[in-house]
Amino acid sequence: MARQKTTALVEGVMRKSILLLFLAALVLGVLFFWSSSLDFYSKIGLGLLQVQEDTGVLLKEVKEQVSAPAPLIIEKRLPESFLTQAGVVEWTNVQRVKNGLPALRENAQLNTSALIKTEDMIAKQYFGHVSPEREGAGDFVNKAGYEFVAIGENLALGDFENEEILVQGWMDSPGHRANILNSQYQEIGVAVLKGEYQGRVTWLAVQHFGRPASSCPAPSEAVLSEIKENQGSIEEFDSILAELRQEIDSMRPKRGPEYNRKVDEYNALVAQYNLLIDQTKALIEQYNAKVQQFNQCVQGG
Repeated sequence: MARQKTTALVEGVMRKSILLLFLAALVLGVLFFWSSSLDFYSKIGLGLLQVQEDTGVLLKEVKEQVSAPAPLIIEKRLPESFLTQAGVVEWTNVQRVKNGLPALRENAQLNTSALIKTEDMIAKQYFGHVSPEREGAGDFVNKAGYEFVAIGENLALGDFENEEILVQGWMDSPGHRANILNSQYQEIGVAVLKGEYQGRVTWLAVQHFGRPASSCPAPSEAVLSEIKENQGSIEEFDSILAELRQEIDSMRPKRGPEYNRKVDEYNALVAQYNLLIDQTKALIEQYNAKVQQFNQCVQGG
């Protein structure tokens, strides 16, 4: 009888122990699953959502000004007509001073560009601001090596009695007058040539007005280069992150050391990616501020 009681007591203790062990295992399992879930969401829940789409800021463009009014032509024939380069410069500055503006500095490169333009018109038998090859004033100035933020071109064809009459003819034309009296221009180049144009020997004259690039603070080419390099790196990041995200999404089960290692790798790349985007945004804003200052300077602001 005593043995039966002892046996029953032992069996009861064993059942309770087994139940306790089962409950303990169940609790540990729940805790493990909960811990794994928390670990999963802590690792991937935010990291995958922190990728910035793009820099969000567009680069502004540097603007240059080119003013080219309709060419001036006179039909009368004056055999005694005679023009000089120095005389055209002198009478142009007479008009500027008369109107309260500083005289223009004569620039050798602008003299060269004006001469190239004049010779080109005679050689190719056209009279206009755009050549048969679609080259305009800016192209001829660039050929002469003149760096500018603003350029103006006045053209004239005909037998003008002298330089004073020629310049007065330009002053009587609103577009040409605006070039001569443009307060932005600081330098001038002139060419006058007598040659055959459409079967008639006559004079062609070119004025090139310029505001040199050095007069306006140019945006930094080094900053622009860094922006473009960063944008290339961002594109590479996009591709790498997309592949890694696809790999993570396809992994089963979504827990464990290998899965967590991939998530950590992804999140580390996301942090680098977002930092690079923020740095690039700051560079673009810095560059655009300089471009805006430059463009305001070009506009005379």
